[in-house]
Amino acid sequence: MFAYLIRRVFYTLPIMLGVALVCFALVHLSPGDPLVSVLPADASAELQAQLRELYGFNRPLPEQFGRWIWRAVQGDLGMSIATSRPVTGEVLRAVVNTLRLALVATLIGFVLGSLFGFVAGYFRNSWLDRVASLLSVLGVSVPHYWLGMVMVIVFSSLLMWLPATGAGPGGSGDWAWDWAHVQFMILPAITMSVIPMGIIARTVRALVSEILDQEFIVGLRAKGLTHRGIFAHVVKNVAPTALAVMGLQLGYLLGGSILIETVFSWPGTGFLLNQAIFQRDLPLLQGSILVLALFFVLLNLLVDVVQTLLDPRIARA
Repeated sequence: MFAYLIRRVFYTLPIMLGVALVCFALVHLSPGDPLVSVLPADASAELQAQLRELYGFNRPLPEQFGRWIWRAVQGDLGMSIATSRPVTGEVLRAVVNTLRLALVATLIGFVLGSLFGFVAGYFRNSWLDRVASLLSVLGVSVPHYWLGMVMVIVFSSLLMWLPATGAGPGGSGDWAWDWAHVQFMILPAITMSVIPMGIIARTVRALVSEILDQEFIVGLRAKGLTHRGIFAHVVKNVAPTALAVMGLQLGYLLGGSILIETVFSWPGTGFLLNQAIFQRDLPLLQGSILVLALFFVLLNLLVDVVQTLLDPRIARA
């Protein structure tokens, strides 16, 4: 197991370097002047040259990439052009908010998706199967940003049960696990959980149906094993794949929550990326993308390790 873990970590290092290279290249190859948000319209050529030298934009791209990677390894992602604040602090605060929201959304999606999947798999071709499958298809098909706007209209504007935007009372960025703050999380978390719920439900339904048709299940029933015992065997065989799907969905939510966070004004990485794109803030943009991509890579590594602990055949393979 230890050798497998070391091998997986070794494979992860070049992936991280490749992610950093792609992130840097995509940001710098996009059109537009990164200093447009801070330069006045009548800025002199001397002022432009001074700012380019200050942010390192006057150096060749390979040198910029090398300096950026060296500083990033030391925890320095540069300074934001728009706010003149360290990018590392801005990104970490946003990542914590997004991670908090994504974990809750993934937990909701995993619990409901597993429930719908097991019900649909155990009661195949019944009305329960049709209802659970319909809910999972709707979860995958409905655009989450549209669902978010509908939730705001219904539960915030019409019923006035829950707040529509922000992450705390009075626009506060401080978080506490009390009702005053948790109520701001309910609508975005439910909206974010819909797609993972649908994907996990369809995956679990297919796995349960396949496992119930295998010969060892027939043998267990022939030996007189109870339904509870058979259910335990099914869960044990479904768990590795279901956890892998859940881990991937958590990674997708970390990086793909820009629309939901914009709808609900949640101060996470999606909201931060949206601001960085419109302000053309290159250090903030590439720092945010790099941290999110590294989170995704590390999350895949964690899922691989957990899968191996649940199913030792993966390590032996």
